[in-house]
Amino acid sequence: MPTTNIQAFMAIGFFLLALLISRAVVRIGEGKWPGGPGTILLLRVLLGFVFAGAIYFAFYAFAGIDILNR
Repeated sequence: MPTTNIQAFMAIGFFLLALLISRAVVRIGEGKWPGGPGTILLLRVLLGFVFAGAIYFAFYAFAGIDILNR
């Protein structure tokens, strides 16, 4: 399998992980799940990095640039 396809799958995986993290942030904010402001802050920071990774992998996969084997 070409590495650009692997990068595209990683981008999709990171995006799905970002959706799960954002869902957890909403649930904690509503009070349905345990946690406080510190947990929400930690998850939002993690969400930013995961979303940035998804954009990073998607951009390079779309451009056809192999960044995994540099």
